[in-house]
Amino acid sequence: KRRPRSASSCGSRAVAAMAPRGEAALLMLLLVLPPASAGLSGYFGTKSRYEEVNPHLVRDPLSLGPGAGGSLPASCTPLQLRAVVRHGTRYPTAGQQLARRMAARFPALFAARRRLALASSSKHRCLQSGAAFRRGLGPTLDFGGDEVEVEVNDSLMRFFDHCAKFVALVEENEAAMCQVTAFKEGPEMKKVLEKVASALCLPVEELNADLVQVAFLTCSYELAIKNVTSPWCSLFSEEDAKVLEYLNDLKQYWKRGYGYDINSRSSCILFQDIFQHLDKAVEESKSSKPISSPLIVQVGHAETLQPLLALMGYFKDDEPLLASNYARQAQRKFRSGRIVPYAANLVFVLYHCDHVNASQEEYQVQLLLNEKLLPFHHSNETTSTYADLKDYYKDILENCHFKEECELPKVNVTAVDEL
Repeated sequence: KRRPRSASSCGSRAVAAMAPRGEAALLMLLLVLPPASAGLSGYFGTKSRYEEVNPHLVRDPLSLGPGAGGSLPASCTPLQLRAVVRHGTRYPTAGQQLARRMAARFPALFAARRRLALASSSKHRCLQSGAAFRRGLGPTLDFGGDEVEVEVNDSLMRFFDHCAKFVALVEENEAAMCQVTAFKEGPEMKKVLEKVASALCLPVEELNADLVQVAFLTCSYELAIKNVTSPWCSLFSEEDAKVLEYLNDLKQYWKRGYGYDINSRSSCILFQDIFQHLDKAVEESKSSKPISSPLIVQVGHAETLQPLLALMGYFKDDEPLLASNYARQAQRKFRSGRIVPYAANLVFVLYHCDHVNASQEEYQVQLLLNEKLLPFHHSNETTSTYADLKDYYKDILENCHFKEECELPKVNVTAVDEL
């Protein structure tokens, strides 16, 4: 029987905790540091502000941005909108402008007395964001009472918790994160540690990658939540921020992205549910029935969206993210702060189109990520017939079964071999 490899097999060692004396010195020295370097906010990974991907919102929070009109012909009418939304910064405002922008972009769907199905994960931050989304629509839209009930649905919004294979072989398996651990011990992070130690007049032995990352995340939190520059930001240059962003992206890649197949395959339960509702809307439209669920908004996590986008094949680089290829990945597609910042949202919009040349063109789809049209893989266009889209993802829709995907292997193999 072979024993599972530990994280040390990637050349790492246990991260030492920083001594209390070092913490006190760190806090004292922060008070006398010069102002923070500019340009850090683009490298905060999953802790990034939504405005980093949509800078026009800084000037006008209700702006729909460039190209808001889309590219569909005038004869197309939206039938259904399905949005999977990441929670906000944990302090959502009463206005939640995302809801108002969505209503402005699709006024026919958000018209008075249209049914809104609102679901969330059980986490308080998601329930808060769901309630804020409803309030953001204002009193003029009557969705059957001022407070639409938010349905808790962890089986869809936290599918990763219910996937035994993912939990055992990735979530709780240190060996699965060996690339992350190796990067913490690598030359790029060592350089950041030395610079931070020098700035604080501390021995480098009293710092470690985890502590430096906490300082960087504290900088990001204060910017995202309070829109202020934290003294912690003073510790880092833009080059340091790029290294720490890569550390964050490595974790996302191996734990939620393309690192292991189970990361994305576990999301097929959500992917299939999206298409089941789209199918139902198509059938209702063909039968001239009212669409029973014209608006479906579900609030989850970065961990909900990232695997789903990986399942769909988006933001995949030619080579995997590794501890050893930081420089080669400078122009990588997989940048979590650009994909799943706070309030990230993936929106499927189903249209019915009149005056088309063929019957299969009658139902068309657009996909928006963070309010920007996302080209489809099979055509590189921003509009697809629903039939073509289903055909492209036929294997996932028909052959990805959550229960079977998530079963732990019955044979006695190591975690690394199985993944």
